[in-house]
Formats: sequence, structure tokens, C-alpha cells
Amino acid sequence: MTAAPASDADGAAREWLARSRDELAQVTLGPEATSIGRVERVADAIAQVSGLPEVRLNELLHFEGGQTGFALTLDRDSISAVILDAASTVEAGTKVSRTGAVVQVPVGPGLLGRIVDPLGRPRDGGEAVVAEAYHPIERPAPAIIERDLVTEQVDTGLLVVDALFTLGRGQRELIIGDRATGKTAIAVDTIISQKDSDIVCVYVAVGQRATAVERVIEAVRQHGAPEKCIFVVASAADAPGLQWIAPFAGTTIAEYFRDRGQHALIVIDDLTKHAATHRELALLTREPAGREAYPGDVFYLHARLLERAAKLSKELGSGSLTALPIAETDAGNLSAYIPTNLISITDGQIVLGSQLFAANQRPAVDVGLSVSRVGGKAQHPALRQVSGRIRLDYSQFLELEMFSRFGGIADTRVKAQMTRGERIRALLSQPRFATLRPVDEIALLAALSAGVLDDMPVEAMPELRTRLPGHLDAAVPDAAKSLEADAKLDDTLRDTLVASVRALAAGLKGKGT
Repeated sequence: MTAAPASDADGAAREWLARSRDELAQVTLGPEATSIGRVERVADAIAQVSGLPEVRLNELLHFEGGQTGFALTLDRDSISAVILDAASTVEAGTKVSRTGAVVQVPVGPGLLGRIVDPLGRPRDGGEAVVAEAYHPIERPAPAIIERDLVTEQVDTGLLVVDALFTLGRGQRELIIGDRATGKTAIAVDTIISQKDSDIVCVYVAVGQRATAVERVIEAVRQHGAPEKCIFVVASAADAPGLQWIAPFAGTTIAEYFRDRGQHALIVIDDLTKHAATHRELALLTREPAGREAYPGDVFYLHARLLERAAKLSKELGSGSLTALPIAETDAGNLSAYIPTNLISITDGQIVLGSQLFAANQRPAVDVGLSVSRVGGKAQHPALRQVSGRIRLDYSQFLELEMFSRFGGIADTRVKAQMTRGERIRALLSQPRFATLRPVDEIALLAALSAGVLDDMPVEAMPELRTRLPGHLDAAVPDAAKSLEADAKLDDTLRDTLVASVRALAAGLKGKGT
């Protein structure tokens, strides 16, 4: 007599049992130690935590309610942890666990075109960032022997910067001025100007209003190449801890491209608010205050941040990271604590004046106070040829204009200097989102030095600048390619460019523009 076949339920049970045995066989059994601390008190997004004696500085911590934080100061019996998320549910008695890792940020091409917070979490409503790796936000700056000379120009598209205060790849140029003088506008125009270049741009917003950040992002979307940009946002409404780590996280994201032989540009907007956040956290954790209530390490804080911008040697791929930190002054006081710190750290500064801004000179760059300590070493050879005397001529014009207010000037030579200076000022005044190509800047300055613009009405200069790119593309289509390879400006090409500008200027004068 044969036995009845097993039921389907018995077969499924045997399969489950066999699968469970296989899974258990692969489990490694052994002791596991976990460090659990306890929040003693919490206030102003700072938690005093006990029970974690082995935690290290800047180590990432997890709170019981799902929040994250990091260890800012280490005391004998407790640590001060900065909470990076909403701290409303963190209270005394909340459990805190170590992660064993410092604060890290995702890096890789998956961040291009995205808006993220300093921890790499999306803020644009998109999916989670696809990271190639996670790198610490605090990384050592390249050593001197790992660096190379800064010899390549970053085209900002702004004539006043490219001609007078050239920005080099790997340089750190501070943009500084009073509130509402156009500091962010210069940085955004520089980002927009990279839409046809090989530079990846990272914009870091620190303590800015959400509406201001939205305007920056929208400007890049309309006029630039947002797919080549990364926006790291820690607005004024975010936790102070997020604002504190934002510049370091943005620099780590930009370093990914530099370390792979590419070129990156980072804008930090702005370090004055970052210094204020650092002071806030230091006072809350009872760090001793130094000059003007700032902690004594605020200089080292920004020095170790900006030192990470560099041009790497050929052995390391020749990549570069260019930094444009922004700082704010009060009543033009460049000798205040934070401005002097940043000026001494960076390789030059672009100073914007409130009086120039009020006089409708945009960008409101003060050519007397601004400087680039790299300058002509990185300037395009052709641009260097045609911009040699422009700064001296413009400075002399500003002095003469001041003296001319006391009476008329009869000297013919001085009148010619005044005429040339007025045209220089009109050329250096440039509206937003109207960046120029190198060939446009070279043509304008060559025509200026040749005297082509001396008899042209100042009122016609804006239209000349607007129409010039299209006119050059039609009249001298090969000029841009001839100047792309950092070639010097030969006499033939110079004469051709001057003749093209002369023809355009004559046409505008003929129309009575």
C-alpha cells in the first residue's frame, strides 16, 4: 500500500526551513559592543551628552529620534554635540549612539544639477543623490609640493575683472563690500560665464534668505548651464550646525572634480555669516571668546578651508579648484576683524564700493582697493597685450575727474585723458547676465587703445557692447578660435578686430545712437 503524497503546505515548510538554515549558516556570531550615551540637557540645538568617553572630535552621532549631530567640543565628563536636524524631540534622557565616522558628504557626478543640503540630502524634490563615494567634510589641503603654478585664466565674462584683476585657476579671490553692493552678482555672472567652459561650479549658500538663494538658482537656470552646477544650501532658517558645515561640505564636493584632473569653481556666500555662526556655536559651548567676541580659532577655521583651493601638479592630474569667498563689510570698514582675516588668507580681493553702486557703476568695483596677487601671470596673453595701460589710465582719469570739479581744464592732453577715461568707465560698466567672451573683451580693449572709441558718444557704449559678439561672429568668424589656444595677438588679427569694432561704431554713430 503506497503512502499519500505530502501536501503543498508541508513542501513550503521544508523549503523555508532549508533556506533559513542556509542563512543562519552564513551568519557570523560573536560579541558586539555598542557605545550608547545619554543627553543630559539640550538648548539652542546644542546637546550635552554623557556616556561616550571614546567619541572623537567631529564624529557623527545618531540620536534616538532619528536626528544626526556631531561632536563639537570634548570635555572631561561630557561632549557638546551640535544637532543638525530639528531638535524639538531631543530632550534630556534621549539615547545617543556613536557611528565611528566623522561627518561625510556624498561626492560624484550624480550631484551635478542638484540642490542639496550640506549632508547631501536633496532639496529640489528629486530622488536621493547617487553618490560615487562619501568623503569627510574636513580634508587636509594639498601640500606645497603637490601644487603647481597658477597660469590659466578663469574667464568671468566681466571686463573689469578679466582686464584688471584676472582670476586664475587655483586662485582664492575674495569678493568683499557692504551689504547690497552686488557681491553675489559678480559670483553669479562668473558661474554663468562657465556655461561653455570645462569648469564645474559649486555654489554654497550660508545663512542666506531662501528667496535670495532661489534668485541665484533661477538666474543660473535661465542664463547658464545648471547641469554643470551643484547648489549646496544652508539657509538662514536651517540649523546653525548645517550652516557651519556647509562651506566644508561644498569644498569636499568640489575637490572630487579637482582630484580627477578636472577644474572646479566654488562660491561661498558668505563667510561673514559663517563666522557669525561659528561665534554662536562657540559661545553656546562656552568656548573662550577672543577679539570682538569671536573665538580665537576663527582665523584657522577659514584658513584651513580656503587653503584647500589649489592648482594640482601634473603628477596629480593638473586639476584645479578656484575659490570665490564672499564677505560683507560695515560702512566699508576693511580693517574689521573678519575682513582682515580673509584678506590675509586669500590671493587678492575685489572690493565693491557703496558710493560707486549708488552712482550706477555696475559692477561697483573699486579699482584702487582691489588687487589680484596672481594677475597677469594667469591672464590670457592676448588680453594682457591690450589691457596693459587700462588700469593706469583709468586711475589717472579718476584723479583728474576729482580735480576737474574745481574748475575747467584747458590743457589738450588732459582733455584727451578725460575723454579716454570716460570711455573706459563706460566699458567697465556692465549689466548683469551680459557676460563677454575673451574675444569680445580683446576686441573692445584693442579698439580703445587704438582711439576708435574716443569720438563715440558715451551713451552709445552699452549698445556697442551688446551688439559686438554677433558682429564679430559675422565679420571675423575665426577670431575666437585663433585666440582659444592662449595665443598672442598678432598685428594682423589685432588690425582685423579693431577694424570690425570701428565699422560697428561707425554704424551706430550713423544711426544717431
